[in-house]
Amino acid sequence: MAANMSKRILVKLIGGCLVGVTFLASCGKNPNSPGKEFAPNMYNGVGYEPYRQIEKNPLNPQGSNLWLPVDGTVARRNYTTSFGEGDSVRKDLMIYNIPADSIDIASRVLKNPIPKTDAVVAEGQVLFERYCMHCHGASGAGDGKVGKAYKGVPNYTSDAMKSLSEGHIFHVITYGKARMWPHGSQVNPEERWKIVHYVQKLQKGS
Repeated sequence: MAANMSKRILVKLIGGCLVGVTFLASCGKNPNSPGKEFAPNMYNGVGYEPYRQIEKNPLNPQGSNLWLPVDGTVARRNYTTSFGEGDSVRKDLMIYNIPADSIDIASRVLKNPIPKTDAVVAEGQVLFERYCMHCHGASGAGDGKVGKAYKGVPNYTSDAMKSLSEGHIFHVITYGKARMWPHGSQVNPEERWKIVHYVQKLQKGS
């Protein structure tokens, strides 16, 4: 019995020594070193942010958090567009960086860079019917099938809506407003400006 007690005491002493040695080994004089990390995932979560890489990503054959595009992926354009013909050609880099809370600025300073033509308005109509008509209705009266259930969709032909500037319309398509959700990720800037041309046509009731 005494031998068993001695063994238990010895085991406890050895265990205590191991814990103590491990504890001391995790401490150091270097203030920039965290020492031994017993649960590294507690300190460095598995980061899936594209540019964060601490350890190999086991889900990616390359071990990187950056993945190759899916086969058949089509790159989005960089919004460099050309308008006009011959000597009148001009190019616009359509990057929109006016903040979401600056609709007053957008309303005053933004001008549609795409010349208004019948073809452009026709393209704007196609885009409007694809992305907007379910709420705003075919004539812009706010009577689309979703709009009827959603409530609060404006009528473009009303006096208040007729005065909205092209910059205001573009900004709202980009960031949304009130119950309207943002469409900046679905519709690129060139397409938004074409929709603006068509909305302005609806404002006039034509």
